[in-house]
Amino acid sequence: MFKIDGTTITLTRGDSFYTDIVIKNPDGSDYTVQQNDVVRFALKKKYTDEEPLILKTIPNETLILHLGPEDTKDMAFGNYVYDVELTKANGDVDTFICEAVLELAKEVH
Repeated sequence: MFKIDGTTITLTRGDSFYTDIVIKNPDGSDYTVQQNDVVRFALKKKYTDEEPLILKTIPNETLILHLGPEDTKDMAFGNYVYDVELTKANGDVDTFICEAVLELAKEVH
């Protein structure tokens, strides 16, 4: 089970998670991802951690972020931080979701 409130995600540990990623231009219109653009999701326990616990490239064709049960099943319950970043083919980088929280909720089984 999961719930999204703004950029806060509550996810039961070990559950599947899918969400559409929407990228906006400065004028508010939808950004069309180009062939050599890269969209990625990174999750850490805290911002100062050296390496992400989860690092996923989001498919350009679907712009759907998928976390599988194996991604979180061995993680501790509690809050994590994440961001979503677009690296354009020309090298420009735009972190369009930042300072976001993923709460890994308890499970019974």
